[in-house]
Amino acid sequence: MRDWRKTALWLGLFGSVSLLPLTAIAQTLDNDLALSQSPAEPSFNDVAMPGAPMQKAATETIPLPEPAPVTLDKADLKPEPAISIPLPEAAPVTALMQQDVLRIAMQNLLASDAAMRDLRLNRKERESLTAFYAQAERPLAWAQDGAFTPAAMGVVARLKAADEDGLDSTSYPLPDLKLLKSASPAQWAEADLKLSASVIRYARDARGGRIDPSSLSKLATPKLAIPEAAEVLRKVAFAKDANAALSSYNPSHAGYRALRERLADLRASHPSQPSVRVPKGPALRVGMKDPRVPLIRARFNLKDDSDQNVYDERLASAVAAFQKEKGLPTNGVLTQQTVAALSGPSLAQREAELIANMERWRWLPEDLGERHILVNVPEFRLQLMEDGKATHEARVIVGKEQSQTPIFSEEMKYLVVNPSWTIPPSIMKKEILPALASDPDYAARKGYRIIRRGNTISVQQPPGERNALGFVKFMFPNQHAVYLHDTPNRNLFSASKRAFSHGCVRVDKPFELAEAVMGEGAKWDEKKLKSLIGKGERTVFLPKPLPVHLAYFTVAADGKGGLKSFPDLYGLDQKVRIALGLAR
Repeated sequence: MRDWRKTALWLGLFGSVSLLPLTAIAQTLDNDLALSQSPAEPSFNDVAMPGAPMQKAATETIPLPEPAPVTLDKADLKPEPAISIPLPEAAPVTALMQQDVLRIAMQNLLASDAAMRDLRLNRKERESLTAFYAQAERPLAWAQDGAFTPAAMGVVARLKAADEDGLDSTSYPLPDLKLLKSASPAQWAEADLKLSASVIRYARDARGGRIDPSSLSKLATPKLAIPEAAEVLRKVAFAKDANAALSSYNPSHAGYRALRERLADLRASHPSQPSVRVPKGPALRVGMKDPRVPLIRARFNLKDDSDQNVYDERLASAVAAFQKEKGLPTNGVLTQQTVAALSGPSLAQREAELIANMERWRWLPEDLGERHILVNVPEFRLQLMEDGKATHEARVIVGKEQSQTPIFSEEMKYLVVNPSWTIPPSIMKKEILPALASDPDYAARKGYRIIRRGNTISVQQPPGERNALGFVKFMFPNQHAVYLHDTPNRNLFSASKRAFSHGCVRVDKPFELAEAVMGEGAKWDEKKLKSLIGKGERTVFLPKPLPVHLAYFTVAADGKGGLKSFPDLYGLDQKVRIALGLAR
């Protein structure tokens, strides 16, 4: 109660009643205090000490001092300012809700069987796509804040230009960017998913996934490195240059780039060139008339003049340019040789040939190896490549059409000098058993040994000059049991078409190749390897495994900036065109 004056002061200042004189307030409080001391209530003086009778204590009145007068000025009458406590700013609720709505819309699409089927992805790709969006920080991969990202625009540019790499741009549908300016969350999610699916399909096709090589031939067994769908999206969607990131799934090999450049040149030089068949006839010079002239004009997209049958200077100039392109005598005269060239494959057929060969480059590993062997079967040629340059070349003999050389890649690990040859079951069935049945002395004359193990019979040819494998074979273990090897029939290398083997690749000058394969400074050179001849079978391991690629190209770079063509030995080029829906 000692603070009553202070209480009175605050009541007077901030109460809802009018102010009273401070002395009157003080007096009123004193009176109230006196009245509150009721006689019935014991005071300190009424309490008896222990062992003494209770007695009524005398009441003593203690006068309260008069309160000192308080002087207030105007400043004292002002209320204290209110204390302001800053609150944290509220989170952008609208933006958070929009992200949640987009994520729900995407989840609904991913859960829809019909929507997922429309993406034209296989089961593994769909599962990978779903996992990507489930783990992503943002609900959309290609859009943010109501607009497509720069990565999305780069991807769209690459998909539109898919034809440059021999792919089909219509296989990669794109969302309508204009309609999405006022699109709903569901439409944004659908557009994002559509773009992701096209990116996945492009990467898959660029790495050789358009067709299954083994469906064209059981002997075409390359190991395709099809990229995982979610990894493709992570790589491309967050790349600084998404266009380049997506394009990188196409082969980077020099042979592929040469075909790609030739395809672009062909399309630029003859954007709408018609296909014509020019009948045979006499050579035409400027001023001569001939009924074939309108066909030739059509071939070069030249408008008809007043006299359609006249072979004029303008037409002769177009013929001369064509002759130069084909490496013919550039005189503008329509010779029989020029007519044959004019009647060659149409633009569509030439494009198809380039695209089919580009497709087979996708069958090769992304990394061929700093050192590797490349055998082009239709070319009958082997090259040892080092840092992009051929350091050794050799003519080869490949499989006959009935016993084709397979197409695949493996690593050469060792070579065998003085090899024996165990005749494969296929050759036993087709050749050896019928020969033994008709001639009991066949095996002895050939130097074969017949080995019986229980109920099985095998035939082996021991090492020597007559051995079908020659003096050395190069081993790269594979499912087809084929390899590179020497041959005693070296005269066959002089033939222009060298398809004589049972599937293996016979190599001209094998000991030169062996030294090149072992590498510079290796322990085994040509001389030392040849010194092993006649001393029994000897295995020599390479210092380091060497990749070997058995490939099939009917069009290839010639190393001088041009291209060379080779016959479609096994019809594989034709099968690829049919599978891709290209002109035949």
